[in-house]
Amino acid sequence: MSTKRKTITVTEQQNNWIKTRIAAGEFTNDSEYIRDLIRRDQTSQADIDAIRAALIEGEQSGEPQPFNSDLFKQEMRIKHRQTHG
Repeated sequence: MSTKRKTITVTEQQNNWIKTRIAAGEFTNDSEYIRDLIRRDQTSQADIDAIRAALIEGEQSGEPQPFNSDLFKQEMRIKHRQTHG
């Protein structure tokens, strides 16, 4: 994987925060910390995209159906017994 050099500007407070995280041993350098933030943001965005897709799928699935909570509980008890003996 090729890498690209980026130059960023942070406030003194942000710089101190990054240095604190590095000093605590959580990261070895500034770049590692920034890459971790990007990975977390990518994961978060993927989660948001999945939720949005599920909401759209639900909206397009048709009219709501009545929900029988007693039947649901009974089905879940049976399923639980089958998987947990």
